[in-house]
Amino acid sequence: MTAATDTRPALPVLPNPVEIDLVAPDDGPQPRGRDLLRIPLVKRIAMSRLYPQILQVPAAALFGLIAFQLLVGPDAAHDNAGTAWMWILWWPLLPVVFVLFGRFWCTVCPFGWISDMVQKLTGANRPVPEFLKKYGIWIIDAWFIAITWADHVFGIVESPWGSGVLLLIMTTAVIVSGAFFARRTFCRYLCFLGGLSGNYARTGVVALRANTDICATCDAKAACYNGTATTKPCPLFTFPRTMDSNAACNLCAECVKSCPNDAITLTVRKPTSELWFVRKPKLEESFLAMAIMGIVLIQNLTMLEVWTNGLGWIEATTGITSKAVIFTPAFAVAILAPVAMLAGAGWIASRRNPESLAQNFARFGYALIPLDVAGHVAHNLFHFLGEGGAIVATTGALVGIEPTAGSPALLPLAAIQAIQFVLLAVGIGLSLYAVWRIARKRYQAPRNLRWTLAPFGAMVAVLAVFNIGMFLLPMAHRM
Repeated sequence: MTAATDTRPALPVLPNPVEIDLVAPDDGPQPRGRDLLRIPLVKRIAMSRLYPQILQVPAAALFGLIAFQLLVGPDAAHDNAGTAWMWILWWPLLPVVFVLFGRFWCTVCPFGWISDMVQKLTGANRPVPEFLKKYGIWIIDAWFIAITWADHVFGIVESPWGSGVLLLIMTTAVIVSGAFFARRTFCRYLCFLGGLSGNYARTGVVALRANTDICATCDAKAACYNGTATTKPCPLFTFPRTMDSNAACNLCAECVKSCPNDAITLTVRKPTSELWFVRKPKLEESFLAMAIMGIVLIQNLTMLEVWTNGLGWIEATTGITSKAVIFTPAFAVAILAPVAMLAGAGWIASRRNPESLAQNFARFGYALIPLDVAGHVAHNLFHFLGEGGAIVATTGALVGIEPTAGSPALLPLAAIQAIQFVLLAVGIGLSLYAVWRIARKRYQAPRNLRWTLAPFGAMVAVLAVFNIGMFLLPMAHRM
């Protein structure tokens, strides 16, 4: 008697089986720190009818003066006070504000105040188009990249008039948006600075949130979002009860004034800790993080001697002298290289963890934000500390004080480089830590964790080497 033959088809053998996590991802809320609104002075400021207008009006007046100087002041950037205030002082300090206070600048920003004034005059207040809600961040990405490209091709920073025209274009866009659409549609869905601040604000030390336990019993018909008879609605269309990110909160405190139950908190937290608590990661936000990395790299590259030598070699070899023709391919490579690196790391991780390439791309792009911020601040500090004397000289010239001869540097080059490397070290460490925390929060299976950490950790390391290498080389001032 013979044994029965098994005619069932053999099961396929998976060459790289994914180890399924038996433990659910940790989706718990971010721990909260000390509530600053329990400090009487902070609470009085937040509840005051003068806040934030008391900051917006002077900021609008100052930006008006800057625009005037840019358009009618000296043609040379190093002699123009508007250029010094805008690009040597304000622009370098802006990302520092984002790290310390989140998106607070968007409350002070004169563009938001202008939008509010226009809305009072027109009263159209139409709903935000669905197209902007769906693709607004992609529009911001494209605008940010386009402005950076135009700066290098047409020399916006080096041209006071060009910088003034940029301010006029943005002001016009704000006025048009405010004339038709409700609240601060431009700030939320169209402003490239809003996109940058929303990205960097995730690293912010302070965070405004709502106590959801109190909100669960609220019958005030979402006053924190819609406003009341005496308070304004949330300008950035954010519902505090469901908000879990700093990206769309400008700390205007309107919700603090509107909430009848004292449910709003303003807490202090560890910098960058929001990055591993992102519940719904978005491709477009991670793409912006990688694009910013590419922008920082190309800005550093164009300040190096090797770039100048390369331009000379291209001109001598090919006869091409057009900045646009030469710069555009280099710019495209600089933008796309970090994006490709994140996509490659996401593909490798997807072979070993349960998520797709797109999901890995969206989730781990946030881990690069600390290195983005560090590289951006380090680059801008070179301008602030290396050219900061121009702020004093050009401001003095406005009132008839003759500038003194000498270097505009506030610190020696060696000291500036030391600060830059400290910032880079902090950014690299925080990005690697963010990779680990995101992966550890998402995956418990050791195999999934290892094969997720490896490609994304390697990506951070490669970008770190590029940044360090560039900052080791001597850079030229742009003004």
